[in-house]
Amino acid sequence: MKQIIAISLVVLGAFTAWGQVPTPGASQSKKILMLGGIAHLGNGAVIQNSAIAFENGKLTIVGDATTMRLDIAYFDEVIKIQGKHVYPGLLAPNSRLGLFEIGAVKATLDQDEIGPMLPHVRSIIAYNTDSKIIPTVRTNGVLLAEIAPKGGVISGSSSVVHLDAWNWEDAAVATEVGIHLRWPDLLKRTGWWAEPGKVVKNDSNLAQVKRIREFFARAKAYCDLPVPAPTNLRYEAMRGVFEGQQTLFVHTNYAREIVQAVNLKREYEIPKMAIVGGYDAYLLTQLLKENKVAVVLGRLHRLPLRPEDDVDLPYKLPGLLLKDSITVCLDYAGDMEVMGTRNLPFLAGTAAAYGLDREKALQLITLNPARIMGIDHLVGSLAVGKNATLFVSEGDALDMRTNAVTMAYIDGRALDLSNHQEALYEKFKAKYEAADQ
Repeated sequence: MKQIIAISLVVLGAFTAWGQVPTPGASQSKKILMLGGIAHLGNGAVIQNSAIAFENGKLTIVGDATTMRLDIAYFDEVIKIQGKHVYPGLLAPNSRLGLFEIGAVKATLDQDEIGPMLPHVRSIIAYNTDSKIIPTVRTNGVLLAEIAPKGGVISGSSSVVHLDAWNWEDAAVATEVGIHLRWPDLLKRTGWWAEPGKVVKNDSNLAQVKRIREFFARAKAYCDLPVPAPTNLRYEAMRGVFEGQQTLFVHTNYAREIVQAVNLKREYEIPKMAIVGGYDAYLLTQLLKENKVAVVLGRLHRLPLRPEDDVDLPYKLPGLLLKDSITVCLDYAGDMEVMGTRNLPFLAGTAAAYGLDREKALQLITLNPARIMGIDHLVGSLAVGKNATLFVSEGDALDMRTNAVTMAYIDGRALDLSNHQEALYEKFKAKYEAADQ
């Protein structure tokens, strides 16, 4: 009987472990040096035989090991990674990680508030660090994410988090980096993806745009007052947009709507704007460049939005925009976006396969999103003084055939790269291997 109880406790403990999210890593206490890796710095440069050191969560050495003199004895831990690839942590913009867990269970969804104009809604406070999905995306090198709300016309503010923390306060890298505005479409698509219907005109487009402009006019007038009274939380939340501390993220795909959004930027002198989706942005590069508007491209792994477009046009969009010096990054928005965020590096790999330089493709998911969010002084590339947020892969991280992350660090903390999907794989692999014997 005692043996049965002991075995039951062991089995129960194993299942409990499989069900748990990995414990956040302890603060860095050792001085670490990595030697011999192929370092992809995230700024377009590559070091074939690198020396990368970090202590107290910050990078202290990033250089060529063949030309440096290093005091090996100074470091507590020396990791030799000859032939392996080192990258800055990948950053997923416009993400619902930690806000969306199980689509069929409403209690696990906290991405959308009721109402049209909600700039004062802060998505960061709903971020769930215990999401089971988060460890699965870290496995492919995605170590940072912009947590963004969804729904309404003005959805609220987004914040950047690192994906290893006890709570949202610990996770926050930068709070309220931007306000998200969903621009009304001129044309509406009926049906759904499996059974698409006709494309019809949205007769209320002009009225909806008018309401947006009226809201911005009132908010701007409020923020221009020396001491506004009484306090209006909605208008107060717009202050960062007008003063340039926050980016206005405008979600739209088509040319006319992008032009309307840029006109809004001009009229209300909004310093920082980014188009999210941006399918037609390549047709308006001169306008975007003149007005310093960035683009967060929607997921590349999809069919074109128009039947007359080239079937591979989505794959070419990053190259078309970068050719005209537009700051552009990639998100994974769309169906299965949260779980699919792990595939973010392979979007960049697809852009590289369609003519983009491989290191420029890497910038689409590292330095460029960090620049758009105003945190490139902290993350986005491997440089002395920046946060030690990086990972090591056995092969090319942008290629699904060779991406195999073996080590990852956030602010110098070593991550546990296990997740429940890997645990289930091992569980059933053992079961069926035993059955074959």
